[in-house]
Formats: sequence, C-alpha cells, structure tokens
Amino acid sequence: MTYSLRFLAEVEEDVSAAYAWYEEKVPGLGEEFLRIFYACANELPRYALLYQKVHGEFRRRLLRRFPFAIYFKIEGDNIIIFGLFHCARDPLTVQTKLSDRDL
Repeated sequence: MTYSLRFLAEVEEDVSAAYAWYEEKVPGLGEEFLRIFYACANELPRYALLYQKVHGEFRRRLLRRFPFAIYFKIEGDNIIIFGLFHCARDPLTVQTKLSDRDL
C-alpha cells in the first residue's frame, strides 16, 4: 500500500529546535541532522508497518546517528508525523505531548 506523508505543525518546531542545538555545537551538524531526519521521514511511506506501536496507535522510527525518534500514526492511506523527540526524554512526557497534539 502507498501512503501519503503529512506533518503536524508542531513537528516543524521540534525539528527547528534540534537543528539549532546541533548547529550551535558544530557548524554543519544541524544540516546533517536535517538531512537524516528528512531521509528517515521519507522512508516511512514504504516501510511504515515495520515500526511497532509504542503508545496506543503511535509508532516510533529511530533516526540514524542522532538520538531522536519520529512518532507517527497510520490513518487510512496517510502517515501523519506527530512529533520528533529526543530519546532521553521521559516516555510519559512524550506520551502526554503526543496525545495533546491535534490533527
């Protein structure tokens, strides 16, 4: 099945904050983070079902090289990305933030 990829508006804030942090530490590292984030996100339509459910219907895709995870849901023929969170965050905080985000 072919899925369409959608991002919630809050994901842009998540990505921008991570980009800024990495770019401040090492110039160019933020760009590498963005490249890997979008590469991983763009793989989801082909491989979405490979990722297990971690919070209700939310699935998690870990990024390569960076300690972040993309949280998404499959709804019909859409993959909706709800957030990008650092893997060291408290799982209950992540779950609360995800459930607070609306389509």
